[in-house]
This record gives sequence, C-alpha cells and structure tokens, in this order.
Amino acid sequence: MAEPSAALVDEAARPGAAGVAALAASVSVRGLAGGLLRTARPRQWVKNVLVLAAPVAAGRLLSARAVGQLVVVFVLFTACASAVYLINDARDAEADRAHPVKCARPVACGQVPVAVAYGAGCALAVLAPAAAAVLCTPDTAALLLGYVLIQLAYCLWLKHMLVIDLAVVTTGFLMRAMAGGLTLHIDLSRWFLITSGFGALFMVAAKRYSELVLMSAQDGEIGASRALLGEYTTGYLRFVWQLAAGVAVLAYCLWAMETGASPAGWLPWRQLSMIPFILSVLRYAVFADAGTAGEPEDVVLRDRTLVLIGLVWGALYVLAVVNT
Repeated sequence: MAEPSAALVDEAARPGAAGVAALAASVSVRGLAGGLLRTARPRQWVKNVLVLAAPVAAGRLLSARAVGQLVVVFVLFTACASAVYLINDARDAEADRAHPVKCARPVACGQVPVAVAYGAGCALAVLAPAAAAVLCTPDTAALLLGYVLIQLAYCLWLKHMLVIDLAVVTTGFLMRAMAGGLTLHIDLSRWFLITSGFGALFMVAAKRYSELVLMSAQDGEIGASRALLGEYTTGYLRFVWQLAAGVAVLAYCLWAMETGASPAGWLPWRQLSMIPFILSVLRYAVFADAGTAGEPEDVVLRDRTLVLIGLVWGALYVLAVVNT
C-alpha cells in the first residue's frame, strides 16, 4: 500500500474549521476577561481595605458575622470603584490612544471594546448598590450609590474644577472609611470623621504635589496627565497637605486624650497610640516633601519603617480597644 503523502498527513493533523473557531473564541474570551480585569485596576483595590476603619476603631471585629459583612462590603465597594474605572476608560478611549502611556490601556488599545467597557461598568454601578440594599443595609446602599454618582460626576466634569477635584477624591476615601461603620450600625464619631477626612486629603494633596514635582523635573507638559495639574503650584499643594496633616494629627490627639487610663490600672494605650500615629504622618511627609508620594500604596507597603510604625500603632490601638 502506498504511503500517504506529507501534505495529506499535515492536512489531517490540522484542526477543522470548528476547532479553529472554538480556539479563537476561547482566546478572545480570555483576552477580553483579562482586559476587563486590568481596566478594573486590581492594584487599586487595596484602598477599599478602608472599609475596616470604623469597625476597627469601634472594636467590632470580634465576631464572624461582622467579618462576613465587611467582606461583602469590601467586594461591593470594589465593584463600584471598578465600575467607575471602566466607564472612565471607555469615555476617555480616544484621548488615551494619543497618550504615550495610557495608550496601552485595554480599552484604548482595542483589547476591550468601548461598548463592552460601558456595559460592564454600568452593570456593576447598578448591581453593587442593589446588592448592598439586600445583603447589607439601606444606608450602605445609599452610600455606594452616592459614591458611584459622585465619581462619575468627577469623570465627566468635576475633575476640571480647581480645588473641587481634591475634595471629590478625598470624599471617595472618606466614604470608604464610613462604609463599614454604616453596615455594622456603628455611630461614627466626629473625631473619626475629621481624622479620616483630613488624613485622606493629606495623601491626595501629597500625591498631586509629587506628580507636579515629577513633571516639572522632566520638563514635560504639566497638565498632560491630569486636566488641572498645571493650574496648581507646588507651593499651594504643599500648603494643602501640610494643613491637612496638622488637622488630622490634632483630631487624633483630641480623640486619644478624651479618656485616661482604664480603672484596671492598664497603661493609657489610647494615648500612647498617638506616638506612632504622629510618627507615621511625619514619615509619610518625608516622601511627600521629596515629591515621591505619587503612588500612596507603594509608599505605605514598600517602606519598611512606615510598615513597622503602622504595626506598632495597630498593636497599641488593639490594646486600647480591648482594655476600654
């Protein structure tokens, strides 16, 4: 019997049209899913850990039910933030294509179609607050809906308004800090709100200051990365983050000094926690002053000294809550 030709062998080894289509569809789906995930900015999800702020401050992390609810709030807040990123990138796709760095974003480079990004973003923006109304509390749902609306307004026009842009970004951090408390029905104290709000403003202004210093050093277009960055001066942004840092420290100290040592004779843990808190602000200010606080999550997680100070503060704070 004659041996089959090499051409026939190669033809037989090739997948059929249906197999090729299935493989292409599989690759396309994986690429689309990966692009959507990248657009959702997983690296930024660490910010949503702030939903633990109020429960930690109130010492309400001692039950499995509370932890479970906070995990749900974290996931829902992450969904809301992802919705904003998706819609923002879809809206800015044309402008991003002309940007030397943002052109690599999944929506700008075509990995994720604009319509798909809009659809996924709108779906998350609607479903996350609706899920919060069922799984959490009406207050939590209202907070998430308010967050989405404010952030979308920021993407559309508020980011073009001087000073208002700083306030809106700060409000986003403050809403994260409030979410856990609303879910667990915790009364949010004035000192908690003041410390959280001005602490967030400190980091936001320091970030803008660092971006402006970096772009000035590179002799680039000051307003290229952010619409209003060129409207600010380094002197003004320095004033804002210094003012915010001072108010945050003062509010925390006033809160810590409200109570003395416990009747059981323990050390005044609450007051002692002022020391690492102030040191952490001073340490972060080193990076802000040097103009290297452009990525807050990198500063917080990569500086070993700052991590150590944070751990000491956490230990003292836990002792303060336990011995209250």
